[in-house]
Amino acid sequence: MDNRRVLTGKHFMNGDEACAEGAIAAGCSFFGGYPITPSTEIAEHLANRLPEIGGVFIQMEDELASMAAILGASAAGARSMTATSGPGLSLMMENLGLAVMLELPCVVVDVQRGSPSTGLPTMPGQSDVMQAHWGSHGDYEIIAYSPWSAQEMFDLTILAFNMADRYRTPVLLLCDEVVGHMIERVVIPAKEQIEYWPRKQPKEPINGHFDPFKADEADLVPPMAHAGDGYRVHFTGLTHDERGYPDMSAETHHQLVTRLINKIRHNAGKIYRTQGYFLEDAKIVVVAYGCTARSAQRAVREARGKGIQVGLLRLISLWPFPEDVVGSLCKEAEAIVVAEMNLGQISLEVQRTTGRPVRGVYHAGGEMIPPEPILEAILEVGG
Repeated sequence: MDNRRVLTGKHFMNGDEACAEGAIAAGCSFFGGYPITPSTEIAEHLANRLPEIGGVFIQMEDELASMAAILGASAAGARSMTATSGPGLSLMMENLGLAVMLELPCVVVDVQRGSPSTGLPTMPGQSDVMQAHWGSHGDYEIIAYSPWSAQEMFDLTILAFNMADRYRTPVLLLCDEVVGHMIERVVIPAKEQIEYWPRKQPKEPINGHFDPFKADEADLVPPMAHAGDGYRVHFTGLTHDERGYPDMSAETHHQLVTRLINKIRHNAGKIYRTQGYFLEDAKIVVVAYGCTARSAQRAVREARGKGIQVGLLRLISLWPFPEDVVGSLCKEAEAIVVAEMNLGQISLEVQRTTGRPVRGVYHAGGEMIPPEPILEAILEVGG
């Protein structure tokens, strides 16, 4: 059922509201969440909008239950989502791993704030990057996008739902308080102009033999039969065979976990997104994401005005890390600057990918990194 009801046209809204509208445009029909600053506006907006389209909004008792609820809704066929911030994301991590194991598509929005612990609830941060990838136990891959504007909060929410359904995996939207609360113009296209990638459906007849976790060799993603469709489907967090039933053998475990990882790694080129500015002749490359990339863009422009050949590589996707793009662009660069609102997380990935040291511009959070320290770093390495 296509239950999207899109508010077309030009609007002024904050990033959280744009995210909520992106979810509606993407066909989200279930939200289970618990209010937490600075993501609460997403829940508030969807509490009003979802009933208008016949969807369901439930305020759960906590973040653990929120994550469990959206997995159940996904298993029943709904496009489902939750929204949180750092402390809540920590609580969701166990069930995030369950989503990976059950191959249940869903979207988790993390509006980052100053951390760790309660930290700075109303102030920005970008310190959940590594937790997003490694926070649950075991070997797994995850998809995560980082918007830098209210418009991208709308656009990337739609992309997140599409990627979740295409690869049967949870997808994270790692924004920050600045982008979540900043009010900007958001252009919402007509419904027919919005991409909608449906889940891969079984080809077998309902009464025929069907293995719900038997993956296609082309993309390593199994078709998805929903609970209630008539197929026999068994979900378990235990290691399972292609039928979905527990299999405690080491061989089955290795095959399953390897496939879960490779369905992301082998399709990474189709998943990741980046954007470059002034990179054609750049001898210095600045890498940044989210709201920090806005400051970095200003710093790069000012450095260009001083005659320095510098460019910006903006990471739109953080996971899987776009190592091919980063490696090729930074290979010929004389210096690399990484700016992020933490004490150096993505910089580790840049170093790993390029095999080279980086000049970091870091801040633990609480305020947006202004252009000046980034410009200072560019002048330092360019001197």
